[in-house]
Amino acid sequence: MRQRSALVNYASSIIGSRVQAEDLVQEAWLRFDAATKGRFLDDTTGYLYRIVRNLALDSKRQIARESSLTAASDYDVAVQTRASDSPDPETVAVYKDEYAILMQALSELPERTRIACEMHRVGGAKLREIADYLDISVPLAHKLVSEGIDHCRERLGGWP
Repeated sequence: MRQRSALVNYASSIIGSRVQAEDLVQEAWLRFDAATKGRFLDDTTGYLYRIVRNLALDSKRQIARESSLTAASDYDVAVQTRASDSPDPETVAVYKDEYAILMQALSELPERTRIACEMHRVGGAKLREIADYLDISVPLAHKLVSEGIDHCRERLGGWP
């Protein structure tokens, strides 16, 4: 608590928003508390600053990524491109068949593997998020995703 205002100022200097900095410091404290349960650290302040710095940099990157994706000019270009690029019936038929094969391949997987694969490839979830959702370790989440993708590649004859 003694370092709270200094941590907020530090986070704010990185991300440029005091409101977001407050949230980051709160998140940092929760992570710090969870990581140090039952352990004594020599440099708790330095560890807290490192957590705040990492969270602030991650937040700054995410904001930059989101703003570049949602720029108005990009949206206008995407809408125009989609409107002018109507697929021909043959293309629709090919992808419809591939989609059916993919759905069949996914249905053949064990439930946990299917969920992990869908979360990662379709939902864009990170391995940590998959592990948390399935209540498994991150290496096991990686293994499940890898097995699911390999199975789908075999069935489709090469899936990126």
